[in-house]
Amino acid sequence: MVRIDPISIRAAILDMDGLMLDTETPVQRCCQQAAAALGFSLDAEFYERNLLGRAWPDADAALIAHFGPTFLLDDFKARFQAVWDRHIAMHGVATKPGLQDFLTMLEQRDLKMAVATSTHEKEAEAHLRAAGVRDRFQAVVTGDQIERGKPAPDIYLEAARRLNVRAAECIALEDSNAGVIAATSAGMTTLMIPDGDRQPSVEARSRAFSVLPSLREAQRLVSSWLGPKGDRAAAKHER
Repeated sequence: MVRIDPISIRAAILDMDGLMLDTETPVQRCCQQAAAALGFSLDAEFYERNLLGRAWPDADAALIAHFGPTFLLDDFKARFQAVWDRHIAMHGVATKPGLQDFLTMLEQRDLKMAVATSTHEKEAEAHLRAAGVRDRFQAVVTGDQIERGKPAPDIYLEAARRLNVRAAECIALEDSNAGVIAATSAGMTTLMIPDGDRQPSVEARSRAFSVLPSLREAQRLVSSWLGPKGDRAAAKHER
């Protein structure tokens, strides 16, 4: 395994949906319901390959290319939003197991933290606050704030810029293939935690430093890199 210099790691940048928040599967179901209401079948394979982790402009283009000009995109998006709003009202926003402990470990090692999500700003801020984690991050970069969405590296490069660190000084955590490609293209050491039973693509698996089953395993791995609480501060002082 590649040796990680713990002192060189200054920040952690995390995806939101499917990585921190347990939203990816219900979002897919809501998309499928909205498509079905218009007479279209949105299969899981297409969703995972073309929509998962993507910004809305890229998802819009993929939907039109897949379903053709008779697909009423604005109607679909309005129906999705209505179904999604009902889901949030009924169930709230759940976090992934181990998230709070993972964030606490990063804070105790004095790492800066940012979110890099394809979700638009208003919705992302609302979901992070509903989940009780917004205030733990120094920056949140959203899909409507950058020109090119994942798998382009723009959102990760912008997150590093806002934290005032170099991309090479960041670890990134992602659940989607597009996100892993984006973070590694930015030059970050990237851990992949696929959502549910989804499997990484060949490219994502080859790019990721490691593919892990949950944030609990990610915490153990990153903690082994960074050492016990207080060690990093002492090592920095010695340097």
